[in-house]
Amino acid sequence: MRLQGTSTRLTILIGESDQWGHRPLATEIVHRAHAAGLAGATVFRGVEGFGASNHIHTSRVLSLSSDLPMAIVIVDSAERIEAFLPELDEMIAEGLVILDEVEVVKYVGRTAGDRP
Repeated sequence: MRLQGTSTRLTILIGESDQWGHRPLATEIVHRAHAAGLAGATVFRGVEGFGASNHIHTSRVLSLSSDLPMAIVIVDSAERIEAFLPELDEMIAEGLVILDEVEVVKYVGRTAGDRP
């Protein structure tokens, strides 16, 4: 897959302890993005943060949190991202979903024949 030029970045900010059924919410979002054929998804684990609850979550040893912030980032065409948003409405009860326009300089994925 090739992606270049103006695209949309979808950033989803949730807590590490957020669940969908018996599965971590971040994992469910990544698997649904894959099933939807989106260009890719990456999950980042934060070391410290706070959200609407105004409670600070941190990975520092003296105040170790079991609910660190997580960010899932997906970049694809605006149309494909827009089509994926209803999936998030169903799953996210608490969190932040951000859309912004980005300029993709280079994205080259492997073709089916290139995979090991």
